[in-house]
Amino acid sequence: MSIFWNFWIIGLTLACLALVFWVLMANRKVAVSDDEEAENRTTGHVYDGIEEYDNPLPLWWFKLFIGTMIFGAIYLIIYPGLGSYKGILNWTSVGELKHDQEKGYEEVAETFERYANTPVTELMHDGAAMKMGVRLFANNCAVCHGADAGGNFGFPNLTDKDWLYGGTPEKIKESITHGRQGSMPAWGNILGDEKTQLVANYVLSLSGAEHNVEKAAQGKPLFAQNCAACHGAKGKGVQAVGAPNLTDDIWLYGGSLEEIAQTINNGRSNQMPAQKDRLREEKIHVLTAYLLSLSIDE
Repeated sequence: MSIFWNFWIIGLTLACLALVFWVLMANRKVAVSDDEEAENRTTGHVYDGIEEYDNPLPLWWFKLFIGTMIFGAIYLIIYPGLGSYKGILNWTSVGELKHDQEKGYEEVAETFERYANTPVTELMHDGAAMKMGVRLFANNCAVCHGADAGGNFGFPNLTDKDWLYGGTPEKIKESITHGRQGSMPAWGNILGDEKTQLVANYVLSLSGAEHNVEKAAQGKPLFAQNCAACHGAKGKGVQAVGAPNLTDDIWLYGGSLEEIAQTINNGRSNQMPAQKDRLREEKIHVLTAYLLSLSIDE
């Protein structure tokens, strides 16, 4: 926060408190004066012969206002509320959240410790652990991969055994922990529209999809020259770099001729954020077992 906004907030807060206090005391003095002068005890409003009295606040109400202002002043000293002033307790919402998280974790620490010491291949058959895995997935992964883990456009299906970076427990855990950064360069400026169509037809032929045979034959050497380095000579992908298998008819950005040509032309870039700062190692272990169970059940 800049110095200007810091002093602006402090000044505005204190000025409001001072103004409220002045209005309260000023009205109190007028009320005392009215009690001394009988002719000033009404507001001058008369309706059906009924006069409106200008009575002061009850004493208990007035004291309650004063008590509220004193409470507010003490609160601003103890807790942050005046610009960048942190308060004498140095309280923060982040600190409160971490405290609650630690307290919550202590309640399930014993359970998580038991899960952490169980191999992933065994843990995936533990019903209670998998229920916990469902909740972990829903809270941290479902927004991208879908509630059923079936994936979305640009986000992998986690139930089909088709893993970009490998489907072993170690690789799945690595993906969750450190995240992934996938990037395919754009080839439009290099190949041009005509050659892009040739390569797209060849890519379609790899999975047995409907394609133009003649164009696919012309696209094969272009694929070998420009694409095989990542996707492999036969298009089966390279998990070490996250290059997709192009022969299994499973598409991350669509498998039509137009969508494949668009991918070749413009390239693709996607990122899975690392979860190591959000989830403890024990939770990642449970989540790994849950994801592995999805692909095996399929």
